[in-house]
Amino acid sequence: MRLTPITINGITVKNNVFLAPLAGYTNYPFRRLCKGYGAGLCYTEMVSAKGLKYGSENTEDLLYTDENEGLCAVQIFGNDPQIMRAACEHEKIKPFPIVDINMGCPVPKIYKNGEGSALLENPQLAEKIVQECVKSGKTVTVKFRIGIDGKRLITEEFAKRMEGAGASLITVHGKTKDKIYAGEVNFDEIAAAKRAVKIPVIANGGVFSNEDAERLMDKTGADGVMVARAALFDPQIFCALTGESTESKLEMFKKQLKWTEQVCDERFVVVFMRKMAAFYVKGMRGAAAYKERLFRAQTAEEILAIAQECFQ
Repeated sequence: MRLTPITINGITVKNNVFLAPLAGYTNYPFRRLCKGYGAGLCYTEMVSAKGLKYGSENTEDLLYTDENEGLCAVQIFGNDPQIMRAACEHEKIKPFPIVDINMGCPVPKIYKNGEGSALLENPQLAEKIVQECVKSGKTVTVKFRIGIDGKRLITEEFAKRMEGAGASLITVHGKTKDKIYAGEVNFDEIAAAKRAVKIPVIANGGVFSNEDAERLMDKTGADGVMVARAALFDPQIFCALTGESTESKLEMFKKQLKWTEQVCDERFVVVFMRKMAAFYVKGMRGAAAYKERLFRAQTAEEILAIAQECFQ
């Protein structure tokens, strides 16, 4: 993977390998873990602009960060330009100099509400949202898919609109909304976006190895890559992409558990770390039995004991 710093509206990111916003997973401890393994920029879970407006406690919990994390981007979603701008100006958003706008989420309840990937069908509204968010003074980026389905590919036009509206970087997920996470990445559409704009373009989709990342860069000409689901199975994929030193899976797990315990309540720690351990044992001998034990565990101590058995 060819590493290079990326400048986003005057903000310099150390390299061009990003961690995607992943609902339910990219909390502060996980982002900190991935950054330690080499990720140049990490994103929060997607945050509802309306949730911020109405003071949702769950929404605000997603925005925890501290000085140990360093540069981080927040991703927000919504369909009202004024509410989206207000979210950018919210007190809880202050620690995040970069605000990414989600225009790619394919989840039905988001799409049906006119948010996420639904904005691909309403480019004028998408432009207004970006224009308003830029007025907040934040550096604004946009993550979007190549279209709703294979018959309606909008990548080049949409990329131009986002740049024209004031976006400082775009991330293109090379699959259509109807494919969710299945199917092949459309390299040509990402390449079309790269040719269409002058701002940096990050390619997203199908990166599970250094070879995948190199292929994505070569086929699209993108300025960098974004890693999504692969990081859930192995956060040290960032070591493979950036050359950072690796450590044992047990040490990785213990570090993540410690950081999660420091900032989350016990119930969350147990539920979340059971899920993470289940990802990490995938492909190991006896994985099914370990998973069964993990999901019966009721304390962090039990989870750690099981991890010490399977990751030794």
